[in-house]
Amino acid sequence: GRKVISIRAHLNNIALHHTVFDLPFAFIGALLAAGGRPRLIDILWIAVAITTARAASLAIDNWADLKYDSQQPRMAGRAMVRGAISKREAGVFIALCFLILIYAVLQLAPICIYLLPLAALPCVVYPFTKRFTGYCHLVLGVAIAMAPAGGWVAVGGEVLSVPLAVLCVGVMLWMAGFDAMYGAQDRKFDLAHGLHSLATENGTKNAFGIARIYHLLAVACFFDLGVLMHLAWPYYAGAVIAGGVLIYQHRILRWNDFSQLNQRYFMRNGLVSVVMFLCTWASYQV
Repeated sequence: GRKVISIRAHLNNIALHHTVFDLPFAFIGALLAAGGRPRLIDILWIAVAITTARAASLAIDNWADLKYDSQQPRMAGRAMVRGAISKREAGVFIALCFLILIYAVLQLAPICIYLLPLAALPCVVYPFTKRFTGYCHLVLGVAIAMAPAGGWVAVGGEVLSVPLAVLCVGVMLWMAGFDAMYGAQDRKFDLAHGLHSLATENGTKNAFGIARIYHLLAVACFFDLGVLMHLAWPYYAGAVIAGGVLIYQHRILRWNDFSQLNQRYFMRNGLVSVVMFLCTWASYQV
């Protein structure tokens, strides 16, 4: 019925499976701050907070970009483009997500609720940065980096922490790099509609080159984090695998051939976050 269709449409609108990019890093933040032993109840509330924050952010992104997505053939399957969700329904959904987010954050360390506006800001601002800067991918990276920062602070971790900063910078650069490569396929459309990306500002070839630098620095941050936190060998194995995944991605993609630049490529990047989480957890078990 209409209710089932609406639920499916909202799940499509927020791309729930994309939570694989930020949730594992939120858990990494909690693991590191708690010395490998975060409370299960904290992990559950972190999961609720991160999931609803990302859902709201994706819904805002699709709401803000509707006039562009409606003209972009690649976006024809999106729920709002198809009319399966109205702007009003999306607005109600966003408000509900924020209410659940606030409740979840209130269950965590007291400082979290005070930092929530700061953490939510890049998630709300990102969709509009495409209008004026080609470095919008870095803003998206900052938004995703709020996940490990949130997980760290949620279990009582020190806010001003060098390891946390290194982790967040690594996540930011990882996300910005592969988002810039994925978005390069829309360069002609973006130029025609006054939108900005790394590819529109620097050309596709240079955008891919910059993305390689981002990913090199991201892997360096991940290794540096292991040193700073005195983590065991499984963590470094995870960092090596993550680096291997990124090298593979850059080898199969060409700046002048987008045939491999699809959702499979996009989701394959989730291996980085999942492997990093599993290996961080394993480093506390040896």
